[in-house]
Amino acid sequence: MGLDMYAYVARKKGDDLNTTREIAYWRKHPNLHGWMKNLYHERGGNESFNGSELELSWEDVDRLEKTIKSHSLPNTTGFFFGDPADNIYYDDDLKFCSEAKAELFLGLKVFYNSSW
Repeated sequence: MGLDMYAYVARKKGDDLNTTREIAYWRKHPNLHGWMKNLYHERGGNESFNGSELELSWEDVDRLEKTIKSHSLPNTTGFFFGDPADNIYYDDDLKFCSEAKAELFLGLKVFYNSSW
């Protein structure tokens, strides 16, 4: 068991999402997960963040990119989360931000989800 984290894109058809495609996967990157959890709570989320889908806007991704570049992801711990991995995932995180912005520019929706 452990913290598995995903980012994916989808087209919206009516009220349903279809054609999902994964654009990033992280294994035990607790500080990135903490950043996403904080965003979830900023938007009023009050349930467990395990398995909660979080849609990311251009502004969210831009803010995340700046946070990553400034090495200021929030220190986050959890039973299944593992050790901080900011340095290990640094390049992958920036690649995700770039890809997410490109997908958003094309009109797709970008989502984050996790499971532990």
